[in-house]
Amino acid sequence: VCCERKKIMSAPEIVVSAPGKVILFGEHAVVYGKKAIAASLNLRTHLKIHLLPDSAAVTLDLPDIHLTRTWQVADLAAALPTGDINLRKPCPPSEDHLAALHSLAGTGADVTDTRSLALLAFLYMYTSITTAIRTCPPGRYHASSQLPPGAGLGSSAAYCTALAAGLLSMCEVISRPQGNNHENDATWSRKDLEVINAWAFQGERLIHGNPSGIDNSVSTYGGAISFKSGEISALERIARLKILLVNTKVPRSTKVVVQGVRERNNRLPTIIGPLLNSIEEISCTCERVLQELGSSAVDMQENTQGQNYSILEELVDINQSLLNALGVGHPSLDQVCSITARHGLHSKLTGAGGGGCALVVIRPDTATEVIDTVKKELLDCGFDVWETCIGATGVSQQSQPE
Repeated sequence: VCCERKKIMSAPEIVVSAPGKVILFGEHAVVYGKKAIAASLNLRTHLKIHLLPDSAAVTLDLPDIHLTRTWQVADLAAALPTGDINLRKPCPPSEDHLAALHSLAGTGADVTDTRSLALLAFLYMYTSITTAIRTCPPGRYHASSQLPPGAGLGSSAAYCTALAAGLLSMCEVISRPQGNNHENDATWSRKDLEVINAWAFQGERLIHGNPSGIDNSVSTYGGAISFKSGEISALERIARLKILLVNTKVPRSTKVVVQGVRERNNRLPTIIGPLLNSIEEISCTCERVLQELGSSAVDMQENTQGQNYSILEELVDINQSLLNALGVGHPSLDQVCSITARHGLHSKLTGAGGGGCALVVIRPDTATEVIDTVKKELLDCGFDVWETCIGATGVSQQSQPE
């Protein structure tokens, strides 16, 4: 492939970020075609692209997984896919392209480790998207994340979404982002976000094989979504709720936990079936409550807002009990619920359960002293704790100083 040099019109440095995700309600029930609610999590993955026009190399730097790799531009140019690529509607890599990516990454076809998959996702997007400018821009591509990997918080989707946004911006496949969000960063038009999301999904396919598309959609658009039987719908005007996110650091296999629920459902269908229906009703009620809390009209009615928080807290407690009944609880999660309940707060697991993460709802009027005490008690148990919010802005570009 001939790669002629062409001036890159974008700024010499591009900084983008994309949020993680948290499942609020509907874990496990969603496997049986029930509704679930997921929201963006304001723990973000940041990608900094620093272009070096005088260099002949491309470096990917992923400090969180202790990985730095450098390739010569000529080697990347040789791996560019042949034929026409629809840059606004990406497809999976062809067999030849995938073989070239594995060669560049130094990986085999059956690779499953995090570092190798992160390399493949970068190389796939870099070699595909740079066909737009018919050159391979040298530079340093540095991604770092506030999200712990493998905790069910959408860390790989945030990585893929940030990569897609950064590379598409660099190659001017998408327009310059417009307007500012809450953090004074700029985001893109709906049409351009669809392109980012499509590329992020293809990156996720390389990493996970057959992803649902939920994680990359939440990371791209932010806010919250409902999903049921493969259908994803955005929730309008949801509140940016404050939460504590707790990682028990107890490892679990999602596959094993899901299989355990399936076996229990097969043994006791008339008992487990109603539990799954109840979890779906919780998701439906949550959808309404979150949208009411996000409504500006509600902001002026403190009593209504208080009632909605009370409903939300009750849903959290009931959902956690139902998940325990499904058999996906764990003593570490019970410990989180017990500590927070002593201080009047409400918690549930998020994701697969059997360990992993929990979320704690924080009302706007919760005293700082209470939050600090709870955080300290959770940290003393050896857990990781983040004070963050849900309903965060989706993928965005850091505003450059004039």
